[in-house]
Amino acid sequence: MATKVFINLPVKDLNATNEFFTKLGYQFNSQFSNDKATCMVVSEHIYIMLLVEDFFKGFTNSAICDTSKSNEVIVCLSADSREAVDEIVKKAVDAGATTPSAPQDHGFMYGYGFTDLDGHLWEFSYMDPTYVHQA
Repeated sequence: MATKVFINLPVKDLNATNEFFTKLGYQFNSQFSNDKATCMVVSEHIYIMLLVEDFFKGFTNSAICDTSKSNEVIVCLSADSREAVDEIVKKAVDAGATTPSAPQDHGFMYGYGFTDLDGHLWEFSYMDPTYVHQA
């Protein structure tokens, strides 16, 4: 059974957020986008709903996380290569993101990430498909 994933994140400035993720190469589904939210397409089954904070608040009774002090989630996406991981992080930094830590190289797994304009933490990882764990 195919399941679609919709991750919802609050944003302060929807236009700036759209511009940021467009620079990273993402596209948006206009069918699920308006002046309060936009639907970023990650893949056929993964979407990121970026919602203006006031609109986001309508879906929860909890306060929005202050991302300058805490992380509410780490969005981790796979990449096809180590180079692709580095490339997406470079694009993000060039578009205004920061890198909270150095790349992590575990041999069979390589990861690197960035913090977006709203403080959301994104991690990209490459896992070597030829790696076999030895017990």
